[in-house]
Order: sequence, then structure tokens, then C-alpha cells
Amino acid sequence: MTIRMFAAPFLAIALALSVCACNNDSATSASTVSTISVTGTTPAVGATSQFTATATLTSGSTQDVTSAATWSSSNTTAATVSTSGLVTAVGSGTAVISATYSNVTGTDNVTVP
Repeated sequence: MTIRMFAAPFLAIALALSVCACNNDSATSASTVSTISVTGTTPAVGATSQFTATATLTSGSTQDVTSAATWSSSNTTAATVSTSGLVTAVGSGTAVISATYSNVTGTDNVTVP
């Protein structure tokens, strides 16, 4: 009987803690991302610039997804982009830098003189 008296509150606390741990809203799911904003400064030829990707969620909050996004350049003779969003200006021209996260894509235009 004594064990049951101590076990019941302990189990209730353990259950409450496990529910809180499972309800972690810090990860962004595909259904909550409404837009991706891509920002950065065009580097000079031979230089680099770190671009960022910010997800706007349907709740209105924002989240930096730069390291989780998939990056691409539409014109690698003008600018390339690494998997972390680092843009390198290769030669003159225009490129569209894209970041995709949770099946949502954002872009920024880069014009290298």
C-alpha cells in the first residue's frame, strides 16, 4: 500500500514530463511554412557573401532555416552557392539564388557587374 501511494504521484509526474517533451514545437513541419525569404549582398567577382533563408510560418513567426535549406543558383557562370548559402561571384551576369525548405522556395536575384 505504501508503495502505491508513492508510485502514483511519481508516475503522474513522469507522464506529464513525457507529454511536455513530446510536444516540442521548435521543429518546423512542412505544413506550417508559408514563405521563404532569401537575403544577401551581391559579392564582387572572386568574393563571397553569406545569404540567409528565413521561413515565415502560418502563425506569423519566423525561423532561420539557412543551414537546413537546399540552395541552388540558376547561372553558375555568374554566381555559385554552397550548401550553407555562401554565394561566390564567378563572373559578370545575373543569377537567381534559390533556397528550398519544406517544399517552399524563396529566391533573390544577384547581378554581378
